[in-house]
Amino acid sequence: MKKLISITVCALMLLSIVACAKEQAPATETLTGVGKGFGGEVTVTVTKEGDKIIKVEAVGENETKGIGSNAIEQLPAKIVEANSTDVDVIAGATYTSEAIIYAVNNALDPVKYPAPTEEVKEEKDPISQSAAKVFQGFGLASIGRLGPGKDDTGTPVYSTNDVFANALFDENGKILSLYVDILEVATPNYDGEGMPHFSGYPGQGGYNYDENHDEVVDSKTVDTEDNFKAEVNSWNTKRERGDSYRLNTGTWTDQMNYFQDMFVGMTVEEVQSWFDKYTSDVNGRPLKADSDKPEDQAKYKALSEEDKAMLADVIGSATMSLKDAHGDIVAAIKEAYENRIPVETEEIASQGTALVSVPRLGPGKDDKDVPVYSINKVFANSLFDKDGKLVSLNVDILEVATPNYDGAEMPHFSGFPGQSYNYDENHDEKIDATLTVTDEIFQKEVEGWKTKRERGDSYRLNTGTWTDQMDYFEELFLGMTVEEIKEWNDKYTSDLNGRPLKDGSDKPEDKAKYDALTAEEKAMLADVTSTATMSLTDAHGDIIAAIVKSFENKVALDLTIK
Repeated sequence: MKKLISITVCALMLLSIVACAKEQAPATETLTGVGKGFGGEVTVTVTKEGDKIIKVEAVGENETKGIGSNAIEQLPAKIVEANSTDVDVIAGATYTSEAIIYAVNNALDPVKYPAPTEEVKEEKDPISQSAAKVFQGFGLASIGRLGPGKDDTGTPVYSTNDVFANALFDENGKILSLYVDILEVATPNYDGEGMPHFSGYPGQGGYNYDENHDEVVDSKTVDTEDNFKAEVNSWNTKRERGDSYRLNTGTWTDQMNYFQDMFVGMTVEEVQSWFDKYTSDVNGRPLKADSDKPEDQAKYKALSEEDKAMLADVIGSATMSLKDAHGDIVAAIKEAYENRIPVETEEIASQGTALVSVPRLGPGKDDKDVPVYSINKVFANSLFDKDGKLVSLNVDILEVATPNYDGAEMPHFSGFPGQSYNYDENHDEKIDATLTVTDEIFQKEVEGWKTKRERGDSYRLNTGTWTDQMDYFEELFLGMTVEEIKEWNDKYTSDLNGRPLKDGSDKPEDKAKYDALTAEEKAMLADVTSTATMSLTDAHGDIIAAIVKSFENKVALDLTIK
């Protein structure tokens, strides 16, 4: 009997324990969150059982297929496994990964991680400036970058970075307006979406190609002239890449605009001093309180509380480097000041800057029958009045050719390290060797690039230097709108080579076009061709397109000239 009572009591106790366990089982709840992805909103549904994340589902319809979609498919499982958002991002899909992580945090703690609001980009009023005299300067700083890293086959990634600055200064050297952009071009084994690519010249065998930006090489690029032309023609600057080129605290353009506004009112010496004092000696980025680099920690601690407060404001909007292997922005600004020229006008309503890249097949071949190729980057820096008429124009071209070109002083680009090309060392139209590019040769070539203006008197054409002829056209176009400049070019230059029409041409098309002009127009062209005969639109560079593009890129100025 006692045994039966004991069993009954135990059974009752077991039932009680089971009932208690059921009562105390952690509740299941479903939460939703949102983050800002590469193409728009990324939403997540998070299922929790007590403190444990048991399921995460992510949706991002506008994320790039094969890139952002990889993060949407793979990252939720990582978060469930870790029971945390402290997980590694999916390689090649950083932006979408960070959006998923933020969305999960927003679902779990919406107070600490509020839902991102739609960005409303307001047109900022230009900074009001006044000056007795205005000077305009253009600066270009080119750097070759080793990396970042290598692809999955161990082949390095390389890039070139052209930083260009269009700046206005007053008579005391203070910056009145500043516009900076960068053309970064990488080998096609780089996994970053939207990065402009260059595979090398035809005949160099192409380069490893990561087609879907997943850090896995898919093939080699085709080794053709068509691919060479297509790559160069498709290059976009960092500003042209727009919202697709984002950094930690916003787009590259937003961050560059912040620094530009901050430097207005400073001299280039003051810009250099600011950079030296307030940025990292390791990576050129603004100093931060929580840096893990001892050198940066020491530099930051030496600042005053006022300096630290100022830097806190800066890094709230701009954290990118002003000087690293991605480009020396400070050097380009200083170069713009060194190149400044006076602007003779009483009104400046807007400032425009543009780059147009053109591939060239030729001129000709070397004595081994290997073609010569070149790349021409045309930079146009313009100032316009309120009616859109040019009041100042500065055009320059960076032309770089394969090293089998026999012209002395021509800047060379022989390709990326590991690639080779015929080399005419003494410019006698005979090949002396095959140049195999090393890291050192690559960087030295890029850092030695000179524009046509920088080449000075060494770059001569039929009727004077390139600079003299370009100066003539710049003066000729003052007072015109870009539409009028296009019309002038269409009417008065050859449809074959872009050069001003001349009497006595042996080309039937040019002769017919010239003969249709009035006597007054022919007299005007005679004046032009006595000084300037070079082409305005050919494979050496589309100058007209660059001027037009500078107008399309114009930004308003609030500048009073006393």
